[in-house]
Amino acid sequence: MTHRPTRAGVGVVCAAAAVALLASGCAVQPAGAEPHGPAASAPPSAAPSVTAAAPAAPAAPSKPPSASASTGRKEAAEHEEKAGKAGKPAPPAAPTTSAAPPPALMAQGSEGEKVRELQARLRQTGHFGLNPTGYYGTVTVRSVSAFQKGRGLPADGRVTDATWRTLTAHTRTPTRQELYPPTTRPVADPDPRCLTGRVLCISKESRTLAWMIDGKIVSAMDVRFGSELTPTREGEFGVTFKSRHHHSTLYDTPMPYALFFSGGQAVHYSADFAANGYNGASHGCVNVRDEKKIAALFDQVRVGEKVVVY
Repeated sequence: MTHRPTRAGVGVVCAAAAVALLASGCAVQPAGAEPHGPAASAPPSAAPSVTAAAPAAPAAPSKPPSASASTGRKEAAEHEEKAGKAGKPAPPAAPTTSAAPPPALMAQGSEGEKVRELQARLRQTGHFGLNPTGYYGTVTVRSVSAFQKGRGLPADGRVTDATWRTLTAHTRTPTRQELYPPTTRPVADPDPRCLTGRVLCISKESRTLAWMIDGKIVSAMDVRFGSELTPTREGEFGVTFKSRHHHSTLYDTPMPYALFFSGGQAVHYSADFAANGYNGASHGCVNVRDEKKIAALFDQVRVGEKVVVY
């Protein structure tokens, strides 16, 4: 009969084997561990004291985010949304615009009776050197600017309400003679030789002819003279002869209402002067561009009467 060992017997045998191994200095090596080599080659060492490690304290649960931190992140997100994500710049602010200048009552290009009055008033203040024409050109722009600068106004050459009020406060209402003078330029002060008798008083400086009787101006008109190659002679002369429908044989040019005073030089009407103004010149004669005025003068002047060119 065969005897099988019981579990209790097996346990007793294993315990006895373990005691024997401890007594011989061997350590139990768990299965699968790397061997340390023969026991005889290593000096015996004291069994290390084994201290049971304290179990690690469980990690503290993370605190939920506070209300202020959540609000801050929300505001930052909103700011990023507005400014544009990934560094996108915010749109530039709209540019500010300056106030518009005050409206102009008159400016360059204007024309009419109000411009004529403006020019006459500027002439009273010494800022307009011509007679009124009724056209607001570059000369009038410069005159208005000079007046504005002298009165502490914005000198832009435009007549605003402030400019007009200031001008009218320092001037008087122009007379009809001031508004509608007979010449483009003011008539020059007469030469002393023009102050007695009946005289055709012709000024190269003002480019005017004044028909004077005993020092008083009866009529006046614009005139132009010869060029540098054919200058109009200066001095005191007398009317040598008159020719209402004269035609120059030398230049093949009509010379109506001619009043000759020095050789072939005469005072006469010029259609070219009437059409082109001072852009041209005569061959030495004194040209008149107002046909009605020269026609009336032709009827009044007599042969032998004085002509003074200065």
